Amino acid sequence: MPRISVVVPVYNEEAVLPALFARLYPALDALGQSYELIFVNDGSRDRSAAILKQQFERRPDVTRIILFNGNFGQHMAIMAGFEHVRGERIVTLDADLQNPPEEIGKLLTKMDEGHDYVGSIRANRRDTAFRRLASRAMNRLRERITSIRMTDQGCMLRAYSRHIVDTLNTCREGNTFIPALAYSFADNPVEVEVAHEERSAGESKYSLYSLVRLNFDLVTGFSTLPLQIFSITGIGISVASILFVAYLAVRRLMLGPEAEGLFTLFGIAFFLIGITLFGIGLLGEYVARIYEQVRERPRYVVREVLENSPREDPSLESRD
Repeated sequence: MPRISVVVPVYNEEAVLPALFARLYPALDALGQSYELIFVNDGSRDRSAAILKQQFERRPDVTRIILFNGNFGQHMAIMAGFEHVRGERIVTLDADLQNPPEEIGKLLTKMDEGHDYVGSIRANRRDTAFRRLASRAMNRLRERITSIRMTDQGCMLRAYSRHIVDTLNTCREGNTFIPALAYSFADNPVEVEVAHEERSAGESKYSLYSLVRLNFDLVTGFSTLPLQIFSITGIGISVASILFVAYLAVRRLMLGPEAEGLFTLFGIAFFLIGITLFGIGLLGEYVARIYEQVRERPRYVVREVLENSPREDPSLESRD
């Protein structure tokens, strides 16, 4: 059995895969430990699947390929890889080479010190100023809402012990955020700074909408505090509204009818409507998670697995 398993989700990365192979295999060979590489093709629409198959033919001894029949998202691709890993230590790595494969050794060194979860912090990030600012803002918001302390939640270069991955595999959530979930299971987590590079080819798969959705999953999946805050806000606004109506009633009795405050009332009404719509949307996020969970549909469907030797359970059927 290999000592190290590296899981790499792939989605439309044909432009960067050759460079990834050229750096990843030598980096792992240099560690001097047995390893396996699990590439999970998340329904790519380009030639990524074909390139992965070619790489499997070149290095079948350490390469395994999981092919989805559709696009199920990066975290589901990682979960599929976790269900197939054989190693004692599991590392996740994005395919875009923004996190250099040569940094994997840093994470494993920390595990040698007794840590069961090693997160990473991108030093000198090469992202746009907007993405850096948005990331910091969401990190602060997450820390206030949940008990999860991650300096850099957006970096997928992380290392997990086998017992954490086995625990993750028992979870059946339809939407989850793997680094945060793993952190909650860790006994001795730690973070380490890693290098960060500009994307060498291709384009980012995370749009602004995707990032917002990811953070909604993170917040609603790990805390009910937003609902509690909204409830308290609703109580506060209700009390303020009652006091304001009482003030207007007294003012009318003392000064008579007034039309000047009409637009003020409009402003207050629009504010309350906005708060209400936001609350409905927030409730909808929680209800949607329940709806997706109770349907019990497969989280992803595996079309094919390429590996050198058959697993003990050779079934390639859909996994829920």
